[in-house]
Amino acid sequence: MKMFTKLIAIAVSALAFSGAASAQEAPDALVKRISSEVLDTAKSDKDIQSGNNSRIMQLVEQKILPYVDFERMTQLAAGRFWRQATPEQQKQLIAEFRSLLVYTYSGALSQVRDQKIEFKPLRAAPTDTEVEVNSQVISSRGGEPIQLSYRLEKKADGWKLYDVNVLGAWLVEAYKGTFANEINKGGIDGLIKALSDKNKQLAARAAGKK
Repeated sequence: MKMFTKLIAIAVSALAFSGAASAQEAPDALVKRISSEVLDTAKSDKDIQSGNNSRIMQLVEQKILPYVDFERMTQLAAGRFWRQATPEQQKQLIAEFRSLLVYTYSGALSQVRDQKIEFKPLRAAPTDTEVEVNSQVISSRGGEPIQLSYRLEKKADGWKLYDVNVLGAWLVEAYKGTFANEINKGGIDGLIKALSDKNKQLAARAAGKK
């Protein structure tokens, strides 16, 4: 799970979106353009390369978070248990899962060095509201390319990312098992507490890097 989480982090950190992007822009064109922008920033920014947590978090907050559908990601990860949660519990789950992914994304940005992304042709009709953008990450140091796929949904305010696949494993599906285990042990509140505890650990670790 640790290796999978690291690969997921690299994948999603490479994918960010600009608020200036048009809602009519094709999803694959959007992903290509902004992926390049963020990778270039991560490679050239000395603060990011040195692991400056404040700068990394700033980049994540500005470029990635506004265009990720955390509510849908959380709902899918919770699966059938989502309907058992109260509106307040659902709100807390979204907030804690969002924080967990933020720390995951941030941790990957400082690891970006010589990677580049190659995209495959988009197979989708102009009327599609859900698409899958396929790509691969290649390092100049060699090794097998990392296969990546992104699921996006067209919302009223543009395309939003809601799942990522790394080497055949979908992020939401991976967390679904973890969520179910915590809920079976302590209910919805048990899952919320587990996520909260994990985020506190990650926050303390991040604070030590400032």
